Amino acid sequence: MKTLTILRHAKSGWDAPVERDFDRPINARGRRGAELIGQYLKRQNLPVERIVASPAVRVTETLDIFQPAAGISDLEPHWDRRIYLASAATLMDVVRDTGGDADHVLIVGHNPGLEDLILMLVPESAGDALRAEVEEKLPTCAMARLELDIDDWHALDAGAARFTLFIRPRDLDPALSPAID
Repeated sequence: MKTLTILRHAKSGWDAPVERDFDRPINARGRRGAELIGQYLKRQNLPVERIVASPAVRVTETLDIFQPAAGISDLEPHWDRRIYLASAATLMDVVRDTGGDADHVLIVGHNPGLEDLILMLVPESAGDALRAEVEEKLPTCAMARLELDIDDWHALDAGAARFTLFIRPRDLDPALSPAID
């Protein structure tokens, strides 16, 4: 059995004067969200053995806050540029390529790819409330945890996962409930 944890980067600062979207930083709300989600991971004692992440600034800044809060600062992320603006199919390839022998992998990146990845991996079934929430929106710094009945990451395929967790910063602090995420 493998576990894939999917984390969307924290809320970025659209008012930051950057030339490229890749260089967009997170804002104060994003920093708070990254800390809350990291603390949640630690409190729930959810294991992470490998991190694969987009090298975009908003992802690196998210991890700079998330990892210490989660108690996983000792894990060096594997930075993979393919994650930036990737499709769900590309993200599946990234996980297959970088999962290695780890049982618990965390992928950190961007929408719409991450949302599409979750919807591709978790089959539609009547009454799956977590999948329905993701179909509505995967907001910034939301974290989804999926279980897969596979022994090797190369076996990752569509419809192979089931939800075990979906948490958003606003679930932990209602003050972070924005009109738009």
